[in-house]
Amino acid sequence: MSFDLLQRLPASWRPSFVKFGLNWHPAYRRGGGRVEYVAPDMSAMRVRLNLGRNTRNAFGTLFGGSLFAITDGPHPILLMAALGADVVVWDEEATIRFLVPGRTTLYADFQVTAADLATIRADIARDGRTRRTYTIELKDEQGIVHAVVERTVYIADKAHYKSKTSGGEDS
Repeated sequence: MSFDLLQRLPASWRPSFVKFGLNWHPAYRRGGGRVEYVAPDMSAMRVRLNLGRNTRNAFGTLFGGSLFAITDGPHPILLMAALGADVVVWDEEATIRFLVPGRTTLYADFQVTAADLATIRADIARDGRTRRTYTIELKDEQGIVHAVVERTVYIADKAHYKSKTSGGEDS
């Protein structure tokens, strides 16, 4: 998915473009995730993971890799859409805690708030970079949490990122 193209699209087309792009991206699609919803202002996203032949493990429950895979990408995409082309956004670290075996469809909701964006912008203006950790709960239709994923996202001004990566690793 090209973020340059995303920025050139009319704002009203962006949610559909992101939904289509993720749903047809081979890595995401093979993991079993399907984007159900992208907010018109690109501040939220909902992803579904069905229990099926391709997402079932040897024990008949949702494969942990599929649970983990559906959380890879939404926050960076929402952040890039909100912050624009002058920033670099990377998934930096992630952990998953399995709480209850997934024997049905699970859902993951992603959101980036205006307050979070304001803090990120302030941190970047001050330090050139920041990190944010997002907690994503994978829930069934009754709201029972089956797994919790924490993802740390690195966000930097492009100039800061280039200066740090050309001379060594950014800390």
